[in-house]
This record gives sequence, C-alpha cells and structure tokens, in this order.
Amino acid sequence: MPNELLVLILLLPLLGGVAIALLGFRLREQSYKVGVPAVGAAFLLSIWALYAVRVQGPIHLVLYHPHSLLPFSVSISLSIDRLSAVMMMLITGVSMIVHVYSIRYMQGERGYARFYALMGIITSVLVTLVSSANLLMLFVCWQLVSWLLYLLLAYNYTNGQALQTAFKTWLVLRLGDVMFLGGVLLAYGVYGTLEHSVLFERAAQHPVMVPLWAGGPELSAATAITLLLFVGAMAKSAQFPLHVWLPDTMDTPTPVSALMHAGIVNAGGFLINRLAPLYGLAPDTLHVAFLVGGVTVIVGASIMLTQPDVKKMLGFSTMGQMGYMTMECGLGAFALGIFHLIAHGVFKATLFLWAGNAIHEARRDPKFPSDHPVQEGATLSHLPWATGVVMTLLLPLVILLIAHGVVQVPLRDAQGAVIFLFFAWVTSAQAILSLYRLKAVGSWWVAGVMVLAILAVMITYLWAAETFTYFLYPAPGEASRYFQAAAFPLWMFDVFIAVVTVLVIGGWAVAYTNVRGEHTLIPNWTHEIMPRLYVWFWNRLYVDAVYARLGRTFAHLARRVDATLPEWLP
Repeated sequence: MPNELLVLILLLPLLGGVAIALLGFRLREQSYKVGVPAVGAAFLLSIWALYAVRVQGPIHLVLYHPHSLLPFSVSISLSIDRLSAVMMMLITGVSMIVHVYSIRYMQGERGYARFYALMGIITSVLVTLVSSANLLMLFVCWQLVSWLLYLLLAYNYTNGQALQTAFKTWLVLRLGDVMFLGGVLLAYGVYGTLEHSVLFERAAQHPVMVPLWAGGPELSAATAITLLLFVGAMAKSAQFPLHVWLPDTMDTPTPVSALMHAGIVNAGGFLINRLAPLYGLAPDTLHVAFLVGGVTVIVGASIMLTQPDVKKMLGFSTMGQMGYMTMECGLGAFALGIFHLIAHGVFKATLFLWAGNAIHEARRDPKFPSDHPVQEGATLSHLPWATGVVMTLLLPLVILLIAHGVVQVPLRDAQGAVIFLFFAWVTSAQAILSLYRLKAVGSWWVAGVMVLAILAVMITYLWAAETFTYFLYPAPGEASRYFQAAAFPLWMFDVFIAVVTVLVIGGWAVAYTNVRGEHTLIPNWTHEIMPRLYVWFWNRLYVDAVYARLGRTFAHLARRVDATLPEWLP
C-alpha cells in the first residue's frame, strides 16, 4: 500500500463529518451509516500505519508548502512515527467503538446528525494533531480541539447548565492555549524553526539562555519553552489547579464523555512525548511536572472518594490517572506515560459506556439497582501480626523484586524505576490485603494461587512496559537518557525515599489495624478532623468557588473600566 494513502486516516473521518453536516437534514438517524464506516476504515488504516512504521521507519508526508503565504518557512506535513501510529490506533479505535455505541444510545435525541458530524470532525482533528510534523500545525489542531469540545459540550444547547459548563471549559482551555502559543512563539524566536526534527537538533547543539524580563535573571530557553508548553498540557489533561473544567462536563452525552476521557485529556501526555528530546534538555520542567502530577493524583483521588454521582466519580478518577501519567513523564518515563495513557483510555471509555447503560436502566426501572443486603467484610482478627506483615507487606515487595529481576530493569541508574517500585509495592500490598479479606479465601491453597496470579500480572505488566519503552524509543540509550535527565539531586532523592517508606509502612499499619477491628494506631484527633476533610474534598477544596469569585471580581472591574472609558477618550 502506498504511504500516501495514510492521509486517508485523517481525511475519512473529516469527509464523513462534513458529509453528515451537509446532508444531515436528509440522513437524520441514518447518519451513522456514513460516520461508522468512515471511522472504521480509518481504524484499519491506522493498523496498517503501525505496521508500516515498524517495518519502514518514520513516514514523512508533505501535503503543502505555502512559500508566499507566511513570513517564515513552515509546511503542512505529517510525520508518522511509532508514537503517532500508536496514538492513531487509540483515537480511531475508541472513536469507532463510541460511534457504534451511539447508534442506539443517541436515538430520539435532537441533533442526532449534528452529533455524528462533530464526532467525525473531532476524530480527524485529533488524528492530525498526533501526526503533525511541526509546532504550528500542532498548535492549530490544539486550538480546534478546544473549539470542537466546546460545541460537543454545548450539544444540548437548551440546557443552561450545559452551556455554562461548555463556556467554563473553553475559558480554562483558552488559558492553556495562550501559554501554549507563548511557547511556540518563543521556540521560533530562539531557534528560528517550528519543524520538530530541526527544532530538536538546534536545541541540543546550541543551548541558549533567555532573560525572564529585561535585565532580569536568565533561564534556559529549553526550560522556558517547555514550561509554557507544559501549562497548555496541564489545561488539556486537567492537572491541578486547571482541572476544574473536567468534572463539570458530565452533562454532555455519555459517548462524548467516553471519547473525551479516552482521547482529548490524553493530549498532555502525548505533547510531552512528542517533544521528548526538548523536555530531555529541561530537567527543571520535568521536576515541575512530577510535582504537579503528584498533587493532581492526591487531589483527584481524594475528591473522587467523596462524590455521589457515578460520572463525576469517573471524571475525578480520570483526573487522578492523568496525574499519574504526568508523574511518569516527570520521572523521564515518557513511554510508560503513553502505555498508561493507552491502558487508561480504553478502560475509562469502557467504564463510561457502561455507566451510560446503568443510567438508562435506572431511568427505565426506578428499582434499579436492586437492593441487596450489605455484608460486612471479613476481619483479619485471626491473622497474627507477624503473618500479616509477611503476607500483606513483605510478600508484595518480594513479588515486585522477583518480577523486576525477571524483566532485568536496572535500578541503580534509574531513580524513576525505584519510585515506580514504591507505587507498585503499595498497589500489590493493597491487592493482597483486599483479596485476603474476601470470605472466598478459605485455604492457603487459594491464597497461594492469588499470590501467583499477582506475580504473573506484575511480570506481564513490567515486561509490557519495558518492551513498549524500547518500541517507542528504539535508539540505543535514548530511554535511559530521559531517566537521567529527570533525576533529582541525590540528597533530595534519599529524603524522598525515606519519607515515602515511612508513609507506606505507617499507612499499612493503620489500614491493617483497621481491618482487624483495632484502632490503637489511629489518634483520637483524627475522628474530629476527618469529617472536616471530607467536607473540604466534597466541595473540591473550594477551588471552583475561588475561581468564581475571581471571575466576578474581573467582571466588576471590566464593567467599571467600560463605564469610565468615554471619560478617558478625547
């Protein structure tokens, strides 16, 4: 198959969306007959694109070079490498599932054809975004995604709450887009190019310092550019404190939520990976990304636990997972961030679609879900402390070290790998503790099978992550170079490891005494502060209220300026 046909991956959904937009008054609820085949064909071509770049290497397609239209040299071109091909498969695959799911889900809704038109167009824009060969094309697609998302969120334009949420989303994303534009302009001003390959080469060969202001302290140009671009990534990927738009988008149709959480919010992780050579030159930006991602994980997960609405719970869950993705990128594990992005995208899209089924079922049957008596979980009062320490704390660590030894990932030269061990340690310890609490675990044989199953899962996951890393970054030493760029000062890393170890062991001790029915390790003052913390997180730490107050203040100032403006004019 000629490589030029790969352009159809972005053209087919676009042409399908435009055709539905023009003929929607005739197609109406038959619009899916145009949209589904277009996206399905794009998905099949994406599979071929992944195979082609695996065999041939990166594919560069110049679509148009406007020599006289712009004062600088930039082409409308596509660069399809392994990262682009993987993202194309994810976007078109999830979009195809959402298109098929929406055939019956959206029946009877006003604007059926408009919905399919917008879904096809935004799929095309996302595919173009991940295959852009230069920062200008990437920025234009970044802008289009913000506008199209606004139209999708305002799909039910008769709903005032939906319109308000859509405008709030557009406003937050616009803030990130402005910072993104600042990074693009600074990149061109410093290096004189927007083409990715040339930009990376010049940034590596010619380090440049730029002043923060006239006569002020200087900062590495790579750091300044990547920080500005990272703010744009923060907005799109709902990182704290620019996360406020994501949980409020649940008034939109569930298929839109599925595509948004599986595609649009992943843009931040893709951006960092696409510009990985540039971020590899900016360790300070990677440290900021790690810190922002860590805060986002804690805030998102904590707020999620307090939300009574199923879709908002999933929304805050996405926020937390995007925080993990950003942390992984901040540790230099760019490929692991993409691996996490893909796994979460498919998983979260499925969860949203099933949530849509549950909501429809609940609307038809007021008794759904049926009431079932809640049984208290089994306690571990019969399990001695020594056995509990070995089974639920030390055994997960042994499993993890065995799995890491099988995969043969070096730990001495990769701080990020050590930090990942802590996250996996906590996760596997929680899994074993939860499994042991199940009443079905009635014998050591069953418990042993569960432990072996967790070992198999750990080995498979670590092997897949390691293999995927060298699939995306096959050049010798490239992946390890990013790990080294993100390394913290040794003293800071040692303090971090010591603090995290104490927190993990302390948290385990509190959780273990809790499931045993004991509360000796829980101070009495926590019983007073926990309800207050719950209220704070239930109210989203009042970040939305602060933004609302700032918005009203700026609006009041704008009205005062507008009222006094005629007095200033001659």
